[in-house]
Amino acid sequence: PLRLLQPKTVPKRLGTSQRKPHEPQVPRSLIKEIFRHFVKMPVTREAFKIVEKCSERYFKQLSDDLEAYAHHAGRKTVETADLEVLMRRQGLVTDKMPLNVLIERFLPLEYRKLLIPIAVSGNKVIPCK
Repeated sequence: PLRLLQPKTVPKRLGTSQRKPHEPQVPRSLIKEIFRHFVKMPVTREAFKIVEKCSERYFKQLSDDLEAYAHHAGRKTVETADLEVLMRRQGLVTDKMPLNVLIERFLPLEYRKLLIPIAVSGNKVIPCK
């Protein structure tokens, strides 16, 4: 009595992975470095986990708001003006505290050069638009 071998049924694999896609996150090390810079004292791990959650929610809300502003203006790209409007609504940018002053106060020189136009010799303005 020989039995015929039956082929095994193997479930078909989809071309994609079964993993859930995740959203890009701000690196933990960056959040930790920024938080330690402003706190200037030791922070427990539990407190740091809460800071991570809060910063993740903050940036998620920030990006949703910027997306809504660009969509309202009929654009698919977020522009500097959208960010300035958002910061004005949050109370960070006022008539007495313009965006350029915040940039000069809180960002290092290499980032300031990228964000604030500077006139240099040869009748050039950096950064070029």
